[in-house]
Amino acid sequence: MTHVENFVDGASAAAPGGRTLELTDPATGEVFGTSVLSGQSDVDAAMAAADRAFAVWRRSTPAQRQLALLKLADALESRAEEFADAEIRETGKVRQVVLDEEIPECVSALRFFAGAARQLEGTGAGEYLPGHTSVIRREPVGVCAQIAPWNYPLMMAVWKIAPALAAGNTVVLKPAETTPSTAVLLAAVAAEFLPPGAFNVLCGDRDTGRALVRHPVTELVSITGSTRAGIDVATVAAADLKRTHLELGGNAPLLVFADADLAGTAAGIAGAAFYNAGQDCTAGSRVLVHASVHDEFLAELTKAAAAYTPGRDYGPLNSAAQFDRVRGLLDRLPAHARVETGGGRHGDRGFFLSPTVVSGLRQDDELVREEIFAPVLTIQSFVDEDEAVALANGVPYGLASSIWTRDLARATRLSGELDFGCVWVNTHGPLVAEMPHGGFGHSGHGKDLSAYSFAEYTRVKHVMTRFA
Repeated sequence: MTHVENFVDGASAAAPGGRTLELTDPATGEVFGTSVLSGQSDVDAAMAAADRAFAVWRRSTPAQRQLALLKLADALESRAEEFADAEIRETGKVRQVVLDEEIPECVSALRFFAGAARQLEGTGAGEYLPGHTSVIRREPVGVCAQIAPWNYPLMMAVWKIAPALAAGNTVVLKPAETTPSTAVLLAAVAAEFLPPGAFNVLCGDRDTGRALVRHPVTELVSITGSTRAGIDVATVAAADLKRTHLELGGNAPLLVFADADLAGTAAGIAGAAFYNAGQDCTAGSRVLVHASVHDEFLAELTKAAAAYTPGRDYGPLNSAAQFDRVRGLLDRLPAHARVETGGGRHGDRGFFLSPTVVSGLRQDDELVREEIFAPVLTIQSFVDEDEAVALANGVPYGLASSIWTRDLARATRLSGELDFGCVWVNTHGPLVAEMPHGGFGHSGHGKDLSAYSFAEYTRVKHVMTRFA
């Protein structure tokens, strides 16, 4: 049996209370280990370590921070197999996807933020009042409490710690209770290059996360998770006016016009929907197709979806609770909906769901309005651009969307009308470290990746000097 401990002040740390959480392999449904269930004393210890480290790390130079992150990137790259083993055990992901796509993206993000550490932006010094010179300082915020999700445990840990550390902050990270191992491993590797306490990891549940948010040392809270979890964090943080960074849920629309390459578009959308078993806040979930090609496109989409095989092309849902939640959404489908393919469990073990396409849905149906987070696609039709935009924007989420058309003028026009933080054209899903990722509405606020994320982990100070 595996046991995962906290990593605090540069070393592994067992919880004094001895409480644990079970770890389950979602590909088999079998328990294979435990992790620490951290309580208030563990939170206090981690926060104290991060606070001590901040006094040192905040005074490091950008070049020193850059070098540390570059070394961490190199170490992650060289130990990719070890990280993949830990990630797959707790997620059931397809191994080659983790090695070929996810870990390289983690390495890229670390290297990007290593460079960002040496590229601070701000207003130039100048005399805006006669006899006085003004200077803008960008400073680290302080100790950051960060909460990562279970869908991309390693990648989301990197997206959080990299900009925070690059800006001179210190971190206490809580991974999801079902997927703690890669975050702990990352902190252990990073300890070779960072001061003790600069990057700490606490395993635990929602109460552990709330204790981190409430803690008086915490200056900024960042969470990637559900909208419900984000509202919980924002509510707790508001009591002490803590800064928040909320990357929350999504239910991305994909607008397919009659001039699109229907077969190619169907293949692209299936890939966007079923990658990582659809457990992605940007996953292509809601297909909106022009009425004139609805039936033809539905046939193409159903064919493309049916070609996917769980276990070969994507992994299981993360837990029994997640599997039951998704099955509940499908079990409650209204009578006017139709399951074109899939809809049920795949295999006799683990939490695999067959690739699913549901047609006949209406805008107020639960499956259209709620984040699905599973290999499930819905399809609706529209008659013109105005209706397409109205349907796309007519949900609480505003994270990601895409437009599929050969008409560049239409794509440009509609990209301004869609109320989402990202609009892709004739693709859906690619992200790069240089460009921001984040949404509007119930998808939260703040940006991951890019210089925008780096800026969020800084505070702005005006220094004015009067010269006699």
